[in-house]
Amino acid sequence: MSELVDRGGQEVVGVSRIEGPILVIENAGNLGYDEVVEVIDSTGHMRRGRILEVSEKMAVIQIFSGTTGLSIDGTKVRIQGSTLKIPVAEEMLGRVFDGLGTPIDGGPVPLTNHFADINGQPINPTSRVYPRDYIQTGISVIDGMNSLVMGQKLPLFSGAGLPHDQLAAQIVRQATLGAPAGESAKHAEDFAIVFAAMGVKHDVANYFKNSFAESGALARVAMFLNLADDPPVERLITPRAALTLAEFLAFEKNMHVLVVLTDMTNYCEALRQISNIRGEVPSRKGYPGYLYSDLASMYERTGRIKTSKGSITQIPILTMPNDDITHPVPDLTGYITEGQIVLGRTLYQHGIYPPISILPSLSRLMKDGIGEGQTREDHPHLMAQLYAAYAHVQDVRSLASVIGEEELGEVDQKYLAFGKAFEGKYISQSFTENRNIEQTLNIGWELLGLLPKEELTRVSLAEIDKYYKGM
Repeated sequence: MSELVDRGGQEVVGVSRIEGPILVIENAGNLGYDEVVEVIDSTGHMRRGRILEVSEKMAVIQIFSGTTGLSIDGTKVRIQGSTLKIPVAEEMLGRVFDGLGTPIDGGPVPLTNHFADINGQPINPTSRVYPRDYIQTGISVIDGMNSLVMGQKLPLFSGAGLPHDQLAAQIVRQATLGAPAGESAKHAEDFAIVFAAMGVKHDVANYFKNSFAESGALARVAMFLNLADDPPVERLITPRAALTLAEFLAFEKNMHVLVVLTDMTNYCEALRQISNIRGEVPSRKGYPGYLYSDLASMYERTGRIKTSKGSITQIPILTMPNDDITHPVPDLTGYITEGQIVLGRTLYQHGIYPPISILPSLSRLMKDGIGEGQTREDHPHLMAQLYAAYAHVQDVRSLASVIGEEELGEVDQKYLAFGKAFEGKYISQSFTENRNIEQTLNIGWELLGLLPKEELTRVSLAEIDKYYKGM
């Protein structure tokens, strides 16, 4: 039984139950959901937590660093009376923090008087600005076929063993605000990246840090790292801390911020663990029934608003268990976000990097960020033609597997050649190759030159006259 020391509800001595990262206190007075608490053990060591659930007689508290060493009688719980806040400042770019926003790069705590709630502030839907500005990643299969638009949330669906870490690092190194083909990127000085890793191994964390440092990108990147041996509960805070800094940079400092979150599957596993400990009724595959709304509370912290020149663009990365795109995590993520980029194991096994599968991937906002004045006037039609041609390649390959390639007609033979060249020259590019949109579009037209002009039904005659270089 908890003993109330301060009738103002400021401190409780003793807890009624401890289980995993959860402890329960009773008779704690008037508490609020998500309030921060300080938990002090019998040796005087302090750790932080937050209130998950409250009722008239008890409160359930989640301890960020776990409950190891805590005892029922010798534990004090000090109520802070406010939600969890972290310091935010422009000087946090170029720094590395843990999952709770504490510096781990040897530098000082950010000097700022600005503290922001990690849960963010809801954005009024009427104040949102529709995303229209193109972001160049330097990766042809993204820029040309699944273009990223400023203010969009575009997840990356991967699988165990696929190179999503390398792809994430490459996007962070190369991403710039787009400009029409042939022009330099605009507003580069206003572009920042917030990178959050959840449940990653030490070697993966070091890979990200070294990759950003060697390329010089670290100066415009703020990193939040929750390592595999860090408390799983901390993973529930990491993406929210990263998004809190992103909101400050975007809406207070008018910067264009790209947020990369990896791996959201680890986040969801931590959420499932806490839900099971709390004894909640499980939903699909043991995940809590509120998984959709929990993910939405983070994904929807993306976009542009009328009162600020800045923006937040989000790329959540998640690994699909057993490559199952119908698993609850990718399934619900796909409902909330505006498309998906899917990595394919077959392409990876054929040595193609990045192994992005064209057909299941899409960007629902792409049409608003490409074309004349954004990329190039032929981009929309070229993308549609490449997509249609590559889709036909799959049909031809299926037919060839039955009757043999030598039995195919002349046009189908050319489609096979196109498919091989498309995967080898357009999808595939080296880890260090940074293509601008002009190069990407020109490669697309070069590949269409392998097909007869009569097969190009998605592009205009004027575009064929200007760009087609067929036999």
